[in-house]
Amino acid sequence: MRQIVLDTETTGLEPDTHRVIEIGCVEIVNRRLTGSRYHQYINPEREIDEGALQVHGLSTEFLSDKPVFAEVVDSFLEFVKGAELVIHNAPFDVGFLNAELQRLGPNFGNVSTHCSVLDTLMLARKMRPGQKNSLDALCRFYEVDNSHRDLHGALLDAEILAEVYLRMTGGQVSLSLAGQESQNAGVGAGLKRLSANRAPLPVLRASEAELQAHEQYLQMLDKASGDKTLWRQNAQTPTVQ
Repeated sequence: MRQIVLDTETTGLEPDTHRVIEIGCVEIVNRRLTGSRYHQYINPEREIDEGALQVHGLSTEFLSDKPVFAEVVDSFLEFVKGAELVIHNAPFDVGFLNAELQRLGPNFGNVSTHCSVLDTLMLARKMRPGQKNSLDALCRFYEVDNSHRDLHGALLDAEILAEVYLRMTGGQVSLSLAGQESQNAGVGAGLKRLSANRAPLPVLRASEAELQAHEQYLQMLDKASGDKTLWRQNAQTPTVQ
């Protein structure tokens, strides 16, 4: 399963009149970050709204020598082709990308012509109803470090969202064998064997509310993994008596 975590920066808030000025993408294959990225600044051929400038800090002067969208569209579409785009508040970014594609004519189609889309904001609202689900709020909840994020940037935000998404859906963000070995080095010394004559351990069964919450979480994983949740597959495997 190939997913592309994507973010954009724009000159303002209205896709009909404003333009995309930065695209950042991070690749995930089979729920692992591959290190493959796509990053492009774009000349919008118009002025940037003051409010947008305060958010991302990308000035008209800085973007003046960058390629226009028509010059980068092929490389962008090649990178995302056939993947599932993972976007926080997807209607905003998809709306701007569709507007850019439409300006180039019908041959380029729209985002759905090339990719499917998963909106992590909608996913977070289902998982955390009534809670704040901005990217910053999710970073705090899932303990993703975004302290280096003074201004918004498409690639930086895509990298942060990739970590948040993997933690939201129960995936492992990184694997360090050396770190695991160091953590396990002193485990044996702290082990204590239980007496064979000990009293039976109590069995605590899940409540109806806990079972319902567990089922809702599995349904979310089914959607995110394309019905490939390992828990359900294992649960359906008959045991040998």
